[in-house]
Amino acid sequence: MARAENKETAGPATRLVAGIARNMRVKKGWTQEQAGNELGFSGAAVSAMETCAQPASDEMLVALERVLGDGMGIFEQAREYVRLDKYPAQFKDYALLEQRALGLSLYATLVVHGLFQTEEYARALIGGGYPPLSDERVAELVEVRMSRRALFDREPVALIELILEESVLRRAIGGEEVMRDQMLHLAACARRRNVTLQVLPLDCGLSGEHAGDRGGMNLVETPEHDRLIFLEIQGESLLIKEPGKVSTLTQRYARIRAQALDPRESLGLIERLAGGQR
Repeated sequence: MARAENKETAGPATRLVAGIARNMRVKKGWTQEQAGNELGFSGAAVSAMETCAQPASDEMLVALERVLGDGMGIFEQAREYVRLDKYPAQFKDYALLEQRALGLSLYATLVVHGLFQTEEYARALIGGGYPPLSDERVAELVEVRMSRRALFDREPVALIELILEESVLRRAIGGEEVMRDQMLHLAACARRRNVTLQVLPLDCGLSGEHAGDRGGMNLVETPEHDRLIFLEIQGESLLIKEPGKVSTLTQRYARIRAQALDPRESLGLIERLAGGQR
């Protein structure tokens, strides 16, 4: 069900797409019901898109390009920016950085990093959060989270490192089958040539040192070779650009990496845990 409040909070790309689609539909002399028949959607879905009550999905944007695009590529080019409109406000700036990054060095302490989540894991995680979200908003957030995975196959290739706390692998989200599929997905990601995946073991602090005790972080190398740090906690975010602070956090990340299992050991642990999920 479309949400009335979206009409007031819709982002600029969502509003632009809605206006262009409406104008092009009217130019063809179609009602919303007729346009829906051509697009493969209901007339109500077309109305919700045009009034910004429900932003266009990726699927609808593809259909809009095919039916109303007139070969101009408007709706195809809009897909990236409509996705950004759907993200929570505190995540939008980082989402754009992530899409264009040359390299990412990620440390996740509570749940699997969003870039590495399966659809079912993401749905269980987002749907089980607080405050509760509508089914439509959950579906919307899952859709845009899955769209981030295009980074793995992007050209030019992005180099991605992920360090996961072992507790993340042992924390059941969504049930055993969901966790098994998530483990298998992590293992498949770890085998990619542009991905390095390591696990920080539960006993890393036995020697008296635990470099990751201050929480997760995302280190980003931009196309201009600038280095930035993104931190997120309790729905709030911080983007750090000051060179001294970036340097300190980069060195801390290197220490966390040194305390983690090596990639081969990490993959073995993930595969063993996947085998234990029945």
